[in-house]
Amino acid sequence: MNIQRIHRSPPELRLELLEREADLEALEAARREAIAGQGRIALISGEAGIGKTSLVDRFLATSGHAMRILKGNCDALFTPSPLGPLYDIAPQLGGRLLAQLESDTPRAALFSNVLDQIRDPAQPTLLFIEDIHWADEATLDLIRFLTRRLAQTSILIVVTYRDDEIGAQHPLQILLGELASSRAAIRIELTRLTIDAVRILAADQPLDPAALHRLTSGNPFFITEVLANAGRGIPTTVRDAVLARAAKLSAAGRNVLEAAAVIGSRIEYSLLEDVLGGAAEGLADCVRHGMIEAAGSGIAFRHELVRDAILTHLDPRRRRELNRLALEGLKAFGGGRGDLALLAHFAEGAGDTEAVLEFGPAAARAAAAAGAHRAAAAQYLRVLDFAGAQAPAERAQLFEAYARESATVDELIEASEAHRKAAECWRQAGDRLKEGESLAARALPLVRSGQNAAAEEASRRAIEVLEVMPPTRELAAAYQVQAHLRMLNRECLIAMRWGKKAIELASRFHDKAIIAAAENTVGSAMLVSGDERGRPYMDRSLAFARQAGLEDLIGHAYTNLGSCYGEQHQFFEAERHLVEGIAYAADRDLDRASHYMGAWLAITRLYQGRWNEAFDIATSVVECRNIAAISRIVALVALGRLRARRGDPGATTALDEALELSLQTNTLQRLAPVRAARAEIAWLAGDHETARAEAIAVYDLATRCRHNWYAGELAFWRWKAGGPVVAPEYSAPPFLLQIEGNWQGAAEAWRRLGCPYEEARALTDGDAPTQLAALEIFDRLGAAPAAAILRQKMRGNGMLKIPRGQRASTRRNPFALTRREMEILGCLADGLSNGRIGAQLHISPKTVDHHVSSVLGKLEVGTRAEAARIAAEQRLLPQNRENAAK
Repeated sequence: MNIQRIHRSPPELRLELLEREADLEALEAARREAIAGQGRIALISGEAGIGKTSLVDRFLATSGHAMRILKGNCDALFTPSPLGPLYDIAPQLGGRLLAQLESDTPRAALFSNVLDQIRDPAQPTLLFIEDIHWADEATLDLIRFLTRRLAQTSILIVVTYRDDEIGAQHPLQILLGELASSRAAIRIELTRLTIDAVRILAADQPLDPAALHRLTSGNPFFITEVLANAGRGIPTTVRDAVLARAAKLSAAGRNVLEAAAVIGSRIEYSLLEDVLGGAAEGLADCVRHGMIEAAGSGIAFRHELVRDAILTHLDPRRRRELNRLALEGLKAFGGGRGDLALLAHFAEGAGDTEAVLEFGPAAARAAAAAGAHRAAAAQYLRVLDFAGAQAPAERAQLFEAYARESATVDELIEASEAHRKAAECWRQAGDRLKEGESLAARALPLVRSGQNAAAEEASRRAIEVLEVMPPTRELAAAYQVQAHLRMLNRECLIAMRWGKKAIELASRFHDKAIIAAAENTVGSAMLVSGDERGRPYMDRSLAFARQAGLEDLIGHAYTNLGSCYGEQHQFFEAERHLVEGIAYAADRDLDRASHYMGAWLAITRLYQGRWNEAFDIATSVVECRNIAAISRIVALVALGRLRARRGDPGATTALDEALELSLQTNTLQRLAPVRAARAEIAWLAGDHETARAEAIAVYDLATRCRHNWYAGELAFWRWKAGGPVVAPEYSAPPFLLQIEGNWQGAAEAWRRLGCPYEEARALTDGDAPTQLAALEIFDRLGAAPAAAILRQKMRGNGMLKIPRGQRASTRRNPFALTRREMEILGCLADGLSNGRIGAQLHISPKTVDHHVSSVLGKLEVGTRAEAARIAAEQRLLPQNRENAAK
């Protein structure tokens, strides 16, 4: 049978591409920029059937002479094949890439090889990846990796996705949010056709264009299906339209169509023949009726909506049988690693327990190796559904694997529950060693999710189980977990004791991973308590991690070095490690570490008086989707304090959320910065009673942990608010000196630390010339509330010639709106809801709330309509787009 000969689309399907001229021009402009050495990524979005593929096909037909074209597809599987598009692209690039995909090549090396092969400036490349709303996270990571390196390349990446199928927690939203501020990204949002376009398409048909437009809402695919059934009545849904077309098929054609729907969106012809036992006579009928078309060496559904409709209508028994045939056919076909996910999918569909247990774990391991940890977790969950009859030890191993992958993608509740079930299975199997190991492992996702009490219980039980046996590496790991929990609680002396026990025991077993983690914990516990002798521990941890190639642990070492020095207000040292660590994490896409270090860099820039940078960094972290709560807390503290010190609205909103998140952890390192910040904004507002209450709320915990900076600052705010306080003798010197009346020593201490705002705050307690110096610092920083309080104090002391601060009306940007706030104001002027704003800017609804509150506050209005009115009257949008505060 000549596949190419029979695969011709019927004339009724060859419709004009209408109302897409501007979209094609945007793609053409991106192509020209890419060829000129300015790489671009085009994000084409729209609902199912809107014509994304048709648009790209038309564009590719005009771009082939100028660029090498590489095409890959994402398949509509519940657990997609990891890096599926790369398997499509590999044959186009040569054998090396395919060999790497089929081996255990580290993902960093694999991604670098892809980049090397497509960035040849002598051969501009257009990489097209279709339907990334179905992509596994490894594919999304590849797109992220390539996009971050597009500058000065001749690469144009074109991706399509359904924007109506990605909810707030969809992994693609994270990527879209990151690309929201990328200069390399262009967005093409396809809209439905107008009634004028429908009138052109239906010109030769006995249909009322207005009625057709009302029914289809201008969806091109739906219009196509209705026109194909003209004269048979108008179907009310896309599914009905597809089924009406399928009803025209012969029995043989229907048989082929159903088998193809079960196999997938794209099917190798030889596999289809295997499934049908060589009886594929109905294929030509499917093509003739526009259900299926040629696709390389195989066939494909004309649209995924066609396949969805057929699958939905398929009898369950027939579907199960076709899955069984597909499983046998693919096994006989002899697929490689890239087919493992599909084999597991068919096995589940066939209800074949033995096959699920064979192919599911293999597919999960392949996904994990590729970095598709969400897909790996889904594979293990699928296997667990079929593993009820397995021995307890075998089920325990599956639960452990599922927990590991779930924790990697921050599905922490699932991870902790899986560890609990694993521990129970090991107990049933009589393996107390593994039971203890699972209990210790459970503590980590629990503490990361803020369930500190449950984490303590799991850690304690693990040690109880393991200590009755001879010493083991598992016990060393349990000691390290306990040390980590104590360090997080800032019980530093206890943390050091547990950590040193872990190091000693792990050294007996030459376990470098445990040693490196424990060295990190001991070093961190010492540094956050102001003991510089912790530095050698941190250096050894970093060296161990580098020797073992443990990138996550290297990132963790940088994170703790930066945050520990930041907590001790050694911001010069913190800056060095944070900047170096962020660069390391960015090169390796260690986003979790990058987010936390970014939040701490925002704190560092705040104290250094580099407020514009602090705002930009903190905002970028807060706007990230799916970041860890600890990163969000730190960024919100930076944002809240900065807004309070500038007198901008939104400070309380940011710190309310920070408090809500930190209360869930019930730890000093999260609660103290939030309470101190809230005490500061209350004091700046003149509410001394609230300032005192905020400082008292966590003061006892700070003194119990003998934390010099937290105890010192909380005592300082109690003192500033007029309450009686005796600061502990170990309090950080700048706070202790000022409380004791030595404002000169306090100011000098802050100056040495590089903290101008705090230096000025200390100087306010001095004489008139000193207060003038403080006022100059406040005005230079833009610290309006502190400056206002100081001016009032100076007037009360009888000072006459007090310099006036900068007047708002003289600013180039009268309302001091940031670039993001200008975008929000534009959305408000367009009448968009918070949900629409979040979807358009790819930020969370809570972040939208923050920005809207800030905009309304700066404009001094109470409603969105008033903000839009002021924007129009004052011509803020055209005036401030270039002058938005950075």
